[in-house]
Amino acid sequence: QVQLVESGGGLAQAGGSLRLSCAASGGTFSNYGMGWFRQAPGKEREFVATMAQSGAATDYAHSVKGRFTVSRDNAKNTVYLQMNSLKAEDTAVYYCTASSIWSLARDAKKYDYWGQGTQVTVSS
Repeated sequence: QVQLVESGGGLAQAGGSLRLSCAASGGTFSNYGMGWFRQAPGKEREFVATMAQSGAATDYAHSVKGRFTVSRDNAKNTVYLQMNSLKAEDTAVYYCTASSIWSLARDAKKYDYWGQGTQVTVSS
């Protein structure tokens, strides 16, 4: 059983930056494809970014490509989401996810484990 704990959310101004972290425990971190999703009030959960087990490949939602960067440190069992040039529409609860089978998945159903989420609020 993998536990995921996000941190780093908070309030930022439009154009600013935040860095989210997700610490994993209870499994072999390097075996998991990792992802980030978000859910804004009144909206469905949506894919943000994903990184393959080795860290060699990534994929991003069109809305964040060029602004967000996902990375992982397998030695620290941690995945990060660097968010730059934030926009008001980035306001959401951000969730870290892990998949024991899939790599670079955009479908939330392909992820086995989820963190509790961290709130990101961007003021315009």
